[in-house]
Amino acid sequence: MSSVKFFKKKNIKIGQLYPKINFKNNIKINDIRPLDKAEKNDITFFDSSKYKLIAAKTKAKICISTKQLSKFLPAHVTIIEVKNVLFELAKTLKKLYPNADIDYPDMSLKKPSKRIYKNVKFGNNVLIGKNVKIGKNSRIGSNSIIEQSVVIGKNVVIGSGVIIKNTVIGDRVVLQDNCKLGQKGFGFIPINGKNIKFPHIGKVIIENDVEIASGCTIDRGSVDDTIVGKNTYLDNQVHIAHNVQIGSNCMIAGQVGFAGSAKIGNNVSIGGQAGVSGHLNIGNNVKIGGGSGVVKNIGDNEIVMGYPAVPLKTFLKDKKRNDRN
Repeated sequence: MSSVKFFKKKNIKIGQLYPKINFKNNIKINDIRPLDKAEKNDITFFDSSKYKLIAAKTKAKICISTKQLSKFLPAHVTIIEVKNVLFELAKTLKKLYPNADIDYPDMSLKKPSKRIYKNVKFGNNVLIGKNVKIGKNSRIGSNSIIEQSVVIGKNVVIGSGVIIKNTVIGDRVVLQDNCKLGQKGFGFIPINGKNIKFPHIGKVIIENDVEIASGCTIDRGSVDDTIVGKNTYLDNQVHIAHNVQIGSNCMIAGQVGFAGSAKIGNNVSIGGQAGVSGHLNIGNNVKIGGGSGVVKNIGDNEIVMGYPAVPLKTFLKDKKRNDRN
C-alpha cells in the first residue's frame, strides 16, 4: 500500500542541490523522508528538540537542521545548517518534485473502459485517470472522479460526486457522497511578508473496512502520509489535515477537525465539533467529548472534555462550581 508513488522526482545529486557545501560523496538523492523513515541516501529534516530521540537514531546521511539542534544528530550525518528548516525543506522539495506544490488538473481523465474494469459498476458521468486500479465488485457513483494512479481495493462502495487523487484505498471501504481525498494540504511558510507554498509529496492511505460519511475532506501528506486505520468510521464533514494518522477502530463524529501531523491511537472516540491541534499524540482508548478543544497530548484510556480539554472529572467539578456561582 505505502509503496505507491504519485509524484515524479528529478534525478539530482546532493552537490547539485547544495553547491556551496563540499560533500565527501556526491550521492544521488533517493528521496526526502522524515527522521524515522529516512535511509542513507535520503534527505531528512530536524526542526524541533522534541524529536531529538528520533533524530539520534536516523539512518539518513544528510539532514536539514539548525546549529542549535545539530548536537542531537549522529556523527555520520552531514548537516545542511539553516535558520529556517521548513523554508529550506520547501525549497528542496520544489527542486526534487517541481509539480507537487499545485494540484494541477488531471488531463488524462476519460470514461471508464468496460474492458479494463469489467468487474466494476459505474454510475453516469464517472471519469477515470491513467493507471487507476480498481478491485472487483467495487461500485463508483455518478459524477465521481478518480485521478491517475489511484488504487482502490475490492468490494469498495464510492458515492456520487466524490473526487479521489493521490490515494490508496483498501478493501470493503465505503465513501459516501461528496468526499474529497488526496488534495494538497494547507501548507505555507510566511517569509518577509509573503506566503511560500510547501509542496506535498505524500498520499492518503485508507485501510480496510473504513467508512467515511458525506462531505469529508482528507488532505494528502506533505512529506509523510495521511492514514486512516482499519475499521475506523468518520461521520459527516470531518476534516483530516496533512500527515494526520488515525488508528484502527476509531469513531469520529460530525465536523471534527484534525490539524496537521496529529497522531490518534486505536479505539478512540471523538464527539461532534471537537478539534485536535497539530503535532499532538492521542493515546489508545481515549474518549474526547463533543465540542472539546484538544491542545496537548492525551495518554491512553483518558476521557477528556472542554476547551481546553481536561479530564472529565475535572471538567464536571469546574462546571458544578461555576453553576453554583
